[in-house]
Amino acid sequence: MKAILFDFDGVLTIDKYGSDSILRYLGENTDVPIDVLKREYYKINPGLLYGEYTHKDIWAEYCKNVGRDIVFQILIDSFINTPLDNEMISLVRELKTKYKIGMITDNKVDRVTEILRFHNLTDLFDLVTISAECKCGKSDRKIFDITLKSLNVEPSECIFIDNSEKNLVVPHDLGIRTILFDDENRNIKLFRNQLSKLL
Repeated sequence: MKAILFDFDGVLTIDKYGSDSILRYLGENTDVPIDVLKREYYKINPGLLYGEYTHKDIWAEYCKNVGRDIVFQILIDSFINTPLDNEMISLVRELKTKYKIGMITDNKVDRVTEILRFHNLTDLFDLVTISAECKCGKSDRKIFDITLKSLNVEPSECIFIDNSEKNLVVPHDLGIRTILFDDENRNIKLFRNQLSKLL
């Protein structure tokens, strides 16, 4: 194996979805009812994930729709307060000494960039491939093709880890070894054993 590729939310972070982290923080730090925050955020989420616009582009409209002028910094704070799985991050650091490390995530560029910068994790990854930049997600082989080409590796030389079974279908069909990470139990010892069998 030459490269190990990780999903982000639910694998390297504790929350299953990035929007969970964002909305929980907004709910705790504004006086907007959580159901309103969720309703309006889920309307804009697909466009954010696939690069139609950024948070900054639509923030004024979002605030109007939730009925409050929420300071943009609160959104940034919601990014950096995403709970990381420190055991998984430590494992990635170990693997980095022997393998190329990539991230493939259906996500927003501003969010991922801010989290990695804040936690000094940018150098941990040889490549970060984000759906909002590629304008496609993990249901499309394009995001994997871009990653493989950029890392200069063959599918058979890679392992991809995700916490959603449906996200493993395309990479598996491409010939990438895959591991389904149990984001409920988060058993790192079990995961290490699964990984070691493929390395």
